Amino acid sequence: MAASCLNPPRLSSAEDDHVILFSTTNSPQDSISISPYSSSYHSSPSSSSSSSGNHKLSVTNLSYTLHPHKSIPFSFFHMPQKPRPLHILKSVSFTAKSSEIVAVVGPSGTGKSTLLRVIAGRVEDRDFDPGTISINDHPMTSPSQLRKICGFVAQEDNLLPLLTVKETLMFSAKFRLKEMSSKDREVTVESLLQELGLLHVADSYVGDEENRGISGGERKRVSIGSDMIHNPPILVLDEPTSGLDSSSALQVIEQLSFMVKSRKRIVILSIHQPSYRILQYISRFLILSHGSVVHNGSLRSLEKTITRLGFQIPTQLNALEFAMEIIHTLDSKNSTYDSDITCPIMQDKEEETGDIHNYTSDNNSKRICSAWYLNFIEILFLCSRFWKVIYRTKQLFLARTMQALVGGFGLGSVYIKVRKDEGGVAERLGLFAFSLSFLLSSTVEALPIYLQERSVLMKEASRGAYRISSYMVANTLVFLPFLFVVSILFSVPVYWIVGLNPSLSAFAFFIFIVWLIVLMASSLVMFLSALSPDFISGNSMICTVLGAFFLFSGYFIPKESIPKYWIFMYYVSLYKYPLDALLTNEYWNVRTECFSSSKTESNCLLTGFDVLKSRGLDKDTRWMNVSIMLGFFLLYRVLCWLILTRKASKATI
Repeated sequence: MAASCLNPPRLSSAEDDHVILFSTTNSPQDSISISPYSSSYHSSPSSSSSSSGNHKLSVTNLSYTLHPHKSIPFSFFHMPQKPRPLHILKSVSFTAKSSEIVAVVGPSGTGKSTLLRVIAGRVEDRDFDPGTISINDHPMTSPSQLRKICGFVAQEDNLLPLLTVKETLMFSAKFRLKEMSSKDREVTVESLLQELGLLHVADSYVGDEENRGISGGERKRVSIGSDMIHNPPILVLDEPTSGLDSSSALQVIEQLSFMVKSRKRIVILSIHQPSYRILQYISRFLILSHGSVVHNGSLRSLEKTITRLGFQIPTQLNALEFAMEIIHTLDSKNSTYDSDITCPIMQDKEEETGDIHNYTSDNNSKRICSAWYLNFIEILFLCSRFWKVIYRTKQLFLARTMQALVGGFGLGSVYIKVRKDEGGVAERLGLFAFSLSFLLSSTVEALPIYLQERSVLMKEASRGAYRISSYMVANTLVFLPFLFVVSILFSVPVYWIVGLNPSLSAFAFFIFIVWLIVLMASSLVMFLSALSPDFISGNSMICTVLGAFFLFSGYFIPKESIPKYWIFMYYVSLYKYPLDALLTNEYWNVRTECFSSSKTESNCLLTGFDVLKSRGLDKDTRWMNVSIMLGFFLLYRVLCWLILTRKASKATI
């Protein structure tokens, strides 16, 4: 059993399909020329591909209505009117079969993106009509079923910019093909890189607006590959050519056309003003106007429809461009004429239904190893990706390192060799308070990274690539040693330059407390980043919360002077417990030592115990404070997990 978990066998259905589709045989008879510029690029797929099952997507009388929230009245004299529902889609019907590219076309606001999101299952359950979409004559009863079957590529390329192209696809393979062996995953990714024409940029960073990387067309193909890695029978793309130049857009459609034919899959995409060369790769056009279908067929049938309506297509325009100019006429005629009379695909019914059943059935029935193994390798893969991103984020890596060193040496130089008198007691308290403020606020720079990762997290988690809990565990495991090193870099110089308690146990406990402080701060920033929509609001929330915690920590206002309605802030402050722990660590071993004595008398005016008693620390509460700090660390991560889980369940990315 242990051996099978360490080398889990491939699954019988979907995984066998991958071996067929990603054949790497050296036989010239089985090889496929995939160069986008070769004459055989659009040749028929090899015989090895033909074994994959055919599919049929049927959409029947699909309607989608948006119910806006109630409006706010502009005055007390006018009752708010109930907003009217918006009928975005109206009885849309069409059929798509394997090896076809269906393009959804129409003016802006006609419901193209909404239609694609409904087909891909990227809508909430209450907005889904179970009887409108069927695959191989099997009605889809929920959006979750469609999410398992359909790959979805949104307009925005939600990718991690500091991963290479190959690493991006490899991590997608690790998450979506967990049961496959590492060697098979490597073969799958190499084949997909070749199919997508990305071999020459395999080791280049994906990049974004700030980090230079691959081109926009190549980035779009990486997005397509990330959602094609598990070989879904249906791929839905929302404006895949948007923002690309004509050459890049043509390459994207060429690659899609080849993959559709070689894998016998269905591709449904929305497209805006395609060039004439792109039109030849599209099998069928679904033209929408005001949410209704005005044409469903090939380009040739569209030309016949336009001619039948008495129009002549200008020589400088193609039929689709001219159709957009007379869209109102097509809409008023509501023409459903289609000259494409295609015969249904004849195939064994058991083969057809069985293939879809493999996608829609519960994944647990297909897993050979136990769930704990899959969770474990999921966490390992996420840890590996986290470390790559942190290591390559030079701003964060260097900023945290330099911040710790500069902060430690800087504070040490200000409070160098603090005296053991009454003034030194006040200076030590000021040092601890400022160190707390410095350490808790030093994690704010991680906010942009969390926000950037969140969009990728929502996309991957909503598609079942991994669990949010695995993400949280991996994030914690990676940041624990990283923040521990940061704590040492800060603690060593400030502790010995200032001349704090010379006991080695006290020094070790000081490092431990500093580590817990930065861990709490990291959890707080992560929690607030899950709440905030953008960097500006997130930064404002962090500053406000930290300021409130510092105000009610007991350093500025004693506990007795805090108003009763604000006393809860004293107990939830992240400053209170580490400040008490640092003071106890400094003075508990020197409780009887005198820090201030009378000049005329030999009696002591201030001992270490008096310093602790002034803060209400009559007992050694260091480990109780440690447990509370650990509780805060875990609490904010649990709250972050709950928020991200809820958002992922509603995500439509």
